Amino acid sequence: MTKLSKLLATTVAATAIAAPALAETWDMPMAYAATNFHSEVGANFAACVTEGTGGDLEIVTHPSGSLFPGNEIKRAVQTGQANIGERLLSAHQNENPLYGVDSIPFLVSSFDEHEALWEIAGPKVAEVLAEDNLHYLYSVPWPPQGLYFRNETKSTADMKGVKFRSYSTATARLAELTGMLPVQIEAAEISQAFATGVADSMISSGATGYDRKVWEHLGFFYEVDAWLPRNAVFVNQGAWDGLSDETKTVMTDCAAAAKAEGLARSKDYTQFTLDGLKEGGMTVEKASDTMVEELKVIGATMTEEWLATAGEDGKAIVDAYMAGN
Repeated sequence: MTKLSKLLATTVAATAIAAPALAETWDMPMAYAATNFHSEVGANFAACVTEGTGGDLEIVTHPSGSLFPGNEIKRAVQTGQANIGERLLSAHQNENPLYGVDSIPFLVSSFDEHEALWEIAGPKVAEVLAEDNLHYLYSVPWPPQGLYFRNETKSTADMKGVKFRSYSTATARLAELTGMLPVQIEAAEISQAFATGVADSMISSGATGYDRKVWEHLGFFYEVDAWLPRNAVFVNQGAWDGLSDETKTVMTDCAAAAKAEGLARSKDYTQFTLDGLKEGGMTVEKASDTMVEELKVIGATMTEEWLATAGEDGKAIVDAYMAGN
């Protein structure tokens, strides 16, 4: 074999070996069930990226906390154990108050109000994520949060001593101020917690209750429209920096599409899931006037507490939102 033919053969062999290495697979941990609309939007986003990059970057979603439990997803992506993930931001309010800006009780109570708030708060939250070695891609709001109880509940007096599923600083504080007992429970553990009596109540959207069939254990859902928390999708900063400009553009475009799809799905899912809770046998109704007034007082207290910890950035967000609404 001549020197040239040897060189060509070596080059071809090297190319054949190197070509598959150009393709990457990213695992994307997610906390909620595969049938939840957040997980479905995430799966569509992953398919969009995979198709848009011609398979050079394949994203594989892992719902229901199957790869990492919900409370470990953010840390896993920060440290590079996973390159991309989705997480409920307000669950990390204890790390930085701005992560809980979407869970200030009764600051917003509709999708339009929430989007107006997020337009102001979103860039600040993205900056906080960047400080945690995370590149923000997109986020999707949950439907307005309501209160679930095993038994009929008309006022905070009826809540005393009730075991309450907590998933964030805000939900734990709400429990304390209403006299309930907070119990930290991730989304994947909800059904078991209610079945075994570990918890008897929670604040969440109709979507979570519907997905977990909570009517098998709980009897009442009260519409209070307390807040609309967001699930965010983010990428490890080092992994993001390692992508080509073309791939970054694909991911950014797919993220914009996922954000729009997620918002539409969340709006559509709101009434559908409330109807589903009713069909399951739950009583679904507006909270009593007494409960609403008591919760508003508690909400004012929690807002002041949040502002006291969120500093100038938090105050600027709330002031700008209030000025425009």
